[in-house]
Amino acid sequence: QVQLVESGGGLVQAGGSLRLACAASGRTFSSYAMGWFRQAPGKEREFVAAISRSGGRTGCADSVKGRFTISRDNAKNTVYLQMNNLKPEDTAVYYCAAANTYYSGSSHDEYDYWGQGTQVTVSS
Repeated sequence: QVQLVESGGGLVQAGGSLRLACAASGRTFSSYAMGWFRQAPGKEREFVAAISRSGGRTGCADSVKGRFTISRDNAKNTVYLQMNNLKPEDTAVYYCAAANTYYSGSSHDEYDYWGQGTQVTVSS
């Protein structure tokens, strides 16, 4: 069982930056691939970024490429999402997720555990 708690969301102006963090419980964090997803009002949950167990492999959605970076610190049981040059269309609730595999992709069905989410609002 893995419990995930996101933090770092908030209100920011367009062009600004935020860093989200997701703290995981348990001693097996390094066994899990991690991902970030987001859901805007009235829209389906969408993939943002993913990272492998060791952090050696990452992937992200085209919409955030060059602006968002996923990373992890296995010693701290934490995965991060650095978000730069934020746009109003990035406004959403951001969720982290864990998958008991080396690397998981963009489908939310591949993930086993989810956090409660953190709100990110980007004003124009």
